[in-house]
Amino acid sequence: MRHMNRRFFTAAAFALAALPLPAMAQQLSLNEISQYLNSLTTAQSEFTQINADGTISTGTIYIKRPLRARFEYNPPEETLVLAATGQLAIFDAKSNTGPEQYPLARTPLNLILAKNVDLTRDGMVMGHSYDGTATTVTAQDPEHPEYGNIQLMFTGKPVELRQWIITDDTGQKTTVVLGELKKVGNLSDRLFSIVQEVNQRNR
Repeated sequence: MRHMNRRFFTAAAFALAALPLPAMAQQLSLNEISQYLNSLTTAQSEFTQINADGTISTGTIYIKRPLRARFEYNPPEETLVLAATGQLAIFDAKSNTGPEQYPLARTPLNLILAKNVDLTRDGMVMGHSYDGTATTVTAQDPEHPEYGNIQLMFTGKPVELRQWIITDDTGQKTTVVLGELKKVGNLSDRLFSIVQEVNQRNR
């Protein structure tokens, strides 16, 4: 699990200090944030990832809710991470073996890719705060807090995801800088197919 978390479980850090303060800014409610996450049916963004060991990676994330995401890492790393069919698969460009796979439900990422995100659910939110610019929510699986947690940071008017910090099951934290998370048109299911990716690499 430690290897997987170093490569993937990330936090998105955005330069919030450089953002203009929205007019009449105020703390976003859990309902507002839940509605926003549920509206992200298809989206993409560039990202810069700061791993738990201090190394830095960059790439592009594609999201197709529910339960699908694709993280394409740029050279020299060229790792690919797919969340689909209830699995998290990590493809290492330097390996000729199949991907490492883990149950998606055992990762904090599952909380925001779920079919219906409801942050008002009992025991899910561990923290909900506002610093004058951004609203931060820390969430966990209330039935399995041992899986770790995800800290999400949002600005408002309109609501936008700026940051997520994932603390894994060993307590390690990793950070990623998101660009603008844009809602996009339909993304092909093939982008998120673990089987398709395996077949393509075996040709």
